[in-house]
Amino acid sequence: MAEGVPRRPSTLDEVAELAGVSRSVASRVLNNAPHVSRAKREAVERAVHRLGYVPNPTARALATRQTGAAALVVSGEDPSIFADPFFAQVIVGASAALDDADLHLMLCLAASDRGRRRVEKLLLSRGADGVMLMALREDDPLAILAQEAEMPVVFGGRPVGLVPRWYVDVDNVGGARAATEHLISAGRTRVATICGRPDTEVGRARYRGYRDAMLAAGLEPYPPEAGDFTERSGAHAMAALLANHPDVEGVFAANDNMGVGALRTLREAGRSVPGDVAVVGFDDLAVAGVADPPLTTVHQPIEGLGREMARMLVALVDGQDPTPLILPTRLVTRASA
Repeated sequence: MAEGVPRRPSTLDEVAELAGVSRSVASRVLNNAPHVSRAKREAVERAVHRLGYVPNPTARALATRQTGAAALVVSGEDPSIFADPFFAQVIVGASAALDDADLHLMLCLAASDRGRRRVEKLLLSRGADGVMLMALREDDPLAILAQEAEMPVVFGGRPVGLVPRWYVDVDNVGGARAATEHLISAGRTRVATICGRPDTEVGRARYRGYRDAMLAAGLEPYPPEAGDFTERSGAHAMAALLANHPDVEGVFAANDNMGVGALRTLREAGRSVPGDVAVVGFDDLAVAGVADPPLTTVHQPIEGLGREMARMLVALVDGQDPTPLILPTRLVTRASA
């Protein structure tokens, strides 16, 4: 730099880059926020000293509002939902990504009116640096509230009738279409579906994939039997299909839990799988591989869903503007189809 020319002040981004940490970690160190490892704290302090960084007072005032935590909110009814293999994998992925950014993971269940009020308070009071919101149903007030919140919110899956600014989803339509096409290509023309909850976008999207595949093949889609993504509901829906359509020879279940329930009902009814009825699920949970028979299914990167949601949230906390993300699916063929 030429003599007499004042040196440009260093920036927080430069501090973070020199320290080898994210911008949010550097900010929390400078504001003595919690949940930062000793090694990263010392690296930031060395970078500050080397660069001669002086925090902007206004930015510092805003940064002190950081909590060092991100919340995963599930708009469900059953407190055991976090033990569901699907959500357990989401938590693993999200936790790993947040750990890399030194953000603590909070789990919130918006089941009761009291639970929803707690989440509303969290969104309005900035009780976390950001929120990941999942399992929303049609007309869920949390969806609108999250859109209006003055804090980063990432949706896991898209809510019904709303396209949020930031979301991570999987190719539900394409995966369901591939599952149904697999049944049709095996010579099954009487193919029915056990769809997910019709008040969720994932339930509707997987039904659309089934319907698209049937119509493209010149086949009439069956009226769907709806379940709630549990094994029990899959068993009940399969019983209803057998009663209403005893000639059914293929079933696409919108998740593995319902697919396993369908297998149980078919076995109890004396129907062989895949001889009489072939079954395909969706998710590729561990239960699919140990089912009797092992369940052909659509693999979705569940842990990756949690990881990418958390990465998107960290990017927002760091002041970036990431784009929505759709994760791919693929068919995993096993003995049930």
